Amino acid sequence: MAITAAQINELRKSTGAGMLDCKKALEQTEGDFEKAVDYLRTKGLAAAAKKADRAATEGAVAAVVAEDGKSGVLLEVNSETDFVAKNELFQNFVINVGKHILAQKPATVDELLAQQCQLGAGDASKTVKEYLSESIAVIGENIQIRRFETFNVSGNGCIGSYIHGAGKIGVMVQLDTPAVTAENREALQLLAKDVAMHSAAAAPRYVNRDQVPADVLEREKEIYRAKARETGKPDNIIEKIIVGQINKFYSEVCLNEQVYVKDTDKTIPQVLKETGTAAGGTITINHFGRFVLGEGLEKKESDFAAEVAAAAGLN
Repeated sequence: MAITAAQINELRKSTGAGMLDCKKALEQTEGDFEKAVDYLRTKGLAAAAKKADRAATEGAVAAVVAEDGKSGVLLEVNSETDFVAKNELFQNFVINVGKHILAQKPATVDELLAQQCQLGAGDASKTVKEYLSESIAVIGENIQIRRFETFNVSGNGCIGSYIHGAGKIGVMVQLDTPAVTAENREALQLLAKDVAMHSAAAAPRYVNRDQVPADVLEREKEIYRAKARETGKPDNIIEKIIVGQINKFYSEVCLNEQVYVKDTDKTIPQVLKETGTAAGGTITINHFGRFVLGEGLEKKESDFAAEVAAAAGLN
């Protein structure tokens, strides 16, 4: 029988499930509304939808690197509570999604959700979105795949990663290096991991100073200029002060100008040069990604008394 838009809309309002899921449920049950509701509940889709408006600001940042060290993915998956983030089912879900991204190379989260599951990410007959919905139903909390960044070495080079605090901060670094050999592999991989660890602690925003946007630089200059004017210094002296302040700013936000966290007698360029000399060539930082769990998300404030009253129908 033909399924109408009105039927789909009614089921969607009743269960909170997605439009396509409702259409499929009605088709599978020949338009029987109650059976369609049961179908969605059986698949975990209705339960997942009801949790979809709950704030997911916990979770984990994870890194997955290919065995050959030539590609990797850094991703953030959010849950509602830190407790669930420590759950093995949640952690497996995160790694499975990372492996899928590594294999299928989606460009966006939307594209990822529409793809068929690969490499352990659920049943291959289902989409990643369906795998996500089922995982929400089993785990019992809203889960959101928030963001990911992929890394791929086209020539010589290697990728390293570091995860801090059980997924609170994650960094992935791509280095352009001499050809990886049996002799230098360990040193190059260790360097990539050490630079990632440094970046987790030092929080660089750019690799080099030429990547700093002009508006960001001008804003910093205006701040320094305003502070200097308050001291009553003449303009020619102020501009000299600004040069020094901007150089200090670069040393704080540019990875290639930072002091090395593991050995403060060295800078990052010095560490790259030392390892490069031993490994047989020049090493440069191609790019890096740094995710802080929940960064930019607004945590939902909860009034426990109000929630209890609402649940009891007292409001």
